[in-house]
Amino acid sequence: MKKWLSVFLTLALVMTVMAACSNSNNGSSDGKQAETDGSAGKKVKLTAIMLKHPLTKPLAEMEWLQEIEEKANVDIEWQEITADWDQKKGPMLASGDIPDLFVGPTVITDADFAQFNGLFQDLNELLDQAPNVQKMFNDNPATKITSTQTDGRILGLPKYQRFWPESVNRQYINQTWLDHLGLQMPTNWDELYDVLLAFKEQDANGNGDPNDEIPVDWPGGIGGYFNPAVMLGGTGINLSSDISGQGYFIEDGQVKNFLVDDRFKELVMFLHKLYAAGLINTEVFTHDYTKFQSIARGEGDYAKVGFTWGWVASDRFGEQLAPQYTSMAPLKWNASYTGDVSWSYDFYTLNYSANAIVMSAKSKNKEAAMRFINELYDPEVGIQALFGSIGPNIAKNDDDTYTVLPPEDPQMDPGTWKWTSTWADNGAFYISDDIKLTLGTDMQEVLAHSEVLKPALSNINPEEDIFPSVFIKYSSQDNNTMSLNNTNLMNLADTNFAKWVTSGGIEQEWDSFVKETEKAGLPQNLEIMQRYFEEYKKNK
Repeated sequence: MKKWLSVFLTLALVMTVMAACSNSNNGSSDGKQAETDGSAGKKVKLTAIMLKHPLTKPLAEMEWLQEIEEKANVDIEWQEITADWDQKKGPMLASGDIPDLFVGPTVITDADFAQFNGLFQDLNELLDQAPNVQKMFNDNPATKITSTQTDGRILGLPKYQRFWPESVNRQYINQTWLDHLGLQMPTNWDELYDVLLAFKEQDANGNGDPNDEIPVDWPGGIGGYFNPAVMLGGTGINLSSDISGQGYFIEDGQVKNFLVDDRFKELVMFLHKLYAAGLINTEVFTHDYTKFQSIARGEGDYAKVGFTWGWVASDRFGEQLAPQYTSMAPLKWNASYTGDVSWSYDFYTLNYSANAIVMSAKSKNKEAAMRFINELYDPEVGIQALFGSIGPNIAKNDDDTYTVLPPEDPQMDPGTWKWTSTWADNGAFYISDDIKLTLGTDMQEVLAHSEVLKPALSNINPEEDIFPSVFIKYSSQDNNTMSLNNTNLMNLADTNFAKWVTSGGIEQEWDSFVKETEKAGLPQNLEIMQRYFEEYKKNK
């Protein structure tokens, strides 16, 4: 009896110690235990990576973010990354040792889902715990399309920021220079040439130096943001910046590529004419974006650049010189052109992004992570994620409307204030269409400068004329095929574009170039994109 009593007491002691250890675990190895602790009042610890702008202040200083962590009863250990993410991402994903959450559009891509299958959580399994996400899907079905893979899984949630205009690109000319030289606003490419020649030869900025004007400048690429490919709208080509960087567009229901279109050849010939006349910045293919911006900001009251493209004048030219510039309507190809004039339609790209927040399938605290995600997708939180916290950045008015406030530092422009204060465009959030917000002066400026583009944009039917890349999910095989082909295509196109603009020769080399694009895989990509475009329209 003594022997068995001793054994019994020993076992009881062991069980007591094990129970004590289990209760002190805080759920670090068991999701259900973690969730119980979180629900009971003890914060659940999560880990997350945020890819943020270098200007953005530490996340711990964002009032709105601390508030929703508190509301979700979580304590997030943030790893804040501002550079070299592409180099860091591959080894991390390959190791499988990843945080609970990734935040930021393009941080994790569909290609990552395909390559590291099983590493990321299917959020369908947790949506019943996220009423804000379900409401977003119901109110704006496009957000669910953006989120859903071809097999029905939801591996990442989108952002929707709603307020951005229909185009990334605005076209600017120095109105002060036009007035100084008594010139009329150009309406086509030939008239633009004459104006730019006058800018160069007649001391347009009036500083006494006839050689310091740069009539035309851009960041050096073929298409996409702030590049002369937007001038193809003057030939009737409907562009979208997310795919025009590689030449793709839709015409008459067909996926095409302007890199092999005769209208692109005409544009390149025109650009070479400008370059040969000394009208284009000679560093256009070598300077970086910072230099591109600084040149346009001139010296004091004297502007340097006559004609260019940008997001908004105050950003492109600085507050001091911005009043000299006028946002221009698209230019017709030539005076005899009678077809529709178009422009770059980018509403989808600017306002939607896929995979803005992604959860690890290995997370031990999925319920807590989903609580945080649910709070994040509250529309009032959304405006703060984009513009900054209510209080210092946004006023909440008595009538339940909101107003974006000017920067606390009067020397700071509103765009910089936004990027300094919060996640801004790099965040994951949802801003519902019924929330009433008065935008800051920078966004009001963007919308005002977009007015002149509206007649051209009205010629576009987004459902038929724009490839909806943000809503399309490719299979991993097609994604890999297109990526390889596009790399080959752009290696070929970038080299030739720079050479043709600076040295000419496109007329003699055009036919051989078109044949080389076929070898690079362009026809295969067009076939793949056409198939997905038709499938998208059929299922919409």
